[in-house]
Amino acid sequence: MDYPAPVEKLIDELRKLPGVGPKSAQRIAFHLLRGTKDDAGRLAEAIATLLDGIRTCATCHAVTDRELCQHCSDPARSAKTICVVEEPHDVVAIEKTRDFKGRYHVLHGSLSPLSGVGPDELRVGSLLERVRTGEVDEVILATSPTVEGEATAVYLARLLKPLVPRVTRIAMGVPVGSDLEWADEVTMSKALEGRREY
Repeated sequence: MDYPAPVEKLIDELRKLPGVGPKSAQRIAFHLLRGTKDDAGRLAEAIATLLDGIRTCATCHAVTDRELCQHCSDPARSAKTICVVEEPHDVVAIEKTRDFKGRYHVLHGSLSPLSGVGPDELRVGSLLERVRTGEVDEVILATSPTVEGEATAVYLARLLKPLVPRVTRIAMGVPVGSDLEWADEVTMSKALEGRREY
């Protein structure tokens, strides 16, 4: 079915979002059409200003609106334990457990040679710099249990073992082939409790 050009354009843009297929894009577009012009304006403004003032933390590379994120600037959090995750939204998944009291390091991806993502495209160098200070007692590798996530964990473990007393991997309470973003609090909590030595 042919839609008016503005609707078709919106559907095409919505389809570019992760997890949004053609049917979902149509439903969202028509939901927006039922709203008011003010609703659409607020959504457009939120999207347009999303990147204004947003940066990555100077220490851990999490998304923040300050020089240091809330986790790196919190003196109550231990700098002796670093939890390495693939993406900024993985920090939120772990924080939901309320069990982890250390600091984070966000790689912004995982190793994927077929997609052209090697160690140089990830934030590995700054992780090694943080560990070389000698203040870190443990690095928890909390990459997703996918092929790419496992490969990243194995690669990092090899680099980190000579530099830090303890390198652990989260337990496989998280279903294999899924992303941390979709894990519930209990699963994430069990995964952290059952982490193992590399």
